[in-house]
Amino acid sequence: MTQANPAALEFLRRRRSHPPALLGGPGPTAEELEDLLTIAARVPDHGKLEPWRFIVMRGAALEKLAPLVETASAEAGNPPEKAAKHGNAMRVPVVVAVVSAPVEGAKVPEWEQVLSAGAVCLSLLNAALAAGFGASWLTGMASHRDFARTHLGVAEGEQVVGLIHIGSAGSSAPPERPRPDIAAKTTVLE
Repeated sequence: MTQANPAALEFLRRRRSHPPALLGGPGPTAEELEDLLTIAARVPDHGKLEPWRFIVMRGAALEKLAPLVETASAEAGNPPEKAAKHGNAMRVPVVVAVVSAPVEGAKVPEWEQVLSAGAVCLSLLNAALAAGFGASWLTGMASHRDFARTHLGVAEGEQVVGLIHIGSAGSSAPPERPRPDIAAKTTVLE
């Protein structure tokens, strides 16, 4: 058995996402973000395909995207307050779109490749939180195929599997939420 890491286990036991409304500046510097992305890329990747990529959005790009997301949300039939919330989610220091980019013709099934991209999302979220930032993993309007193709440059055959919002955590703690009943969600075969 390898050596236990109680600090890491305690972090994972208590980790909580920070909604975009609770995030402010500053966000990670370019160097800090590169480190977070490097950490995030250390995920299970059967076949070493790297079937994902990152789109980093900050500054002027987010200023441009926020109203576009709000408009797309309203056009999708959401009430004005929900559309505004969707737009405001893009008003944080950094958003990283994790794009699933399956490798065609690989022996590894596409669903496994998509799971690898999902693992990147969780790893990036946890890396940002462990580095002392506030962060959350969302999807929403900016991850919809047509929006992502038009405004983020997502190619045919790719999809945004997560938008990782990163900034400084505000002074108020993120809200706690009910957690699953593990016994009810677990089957043990012996």
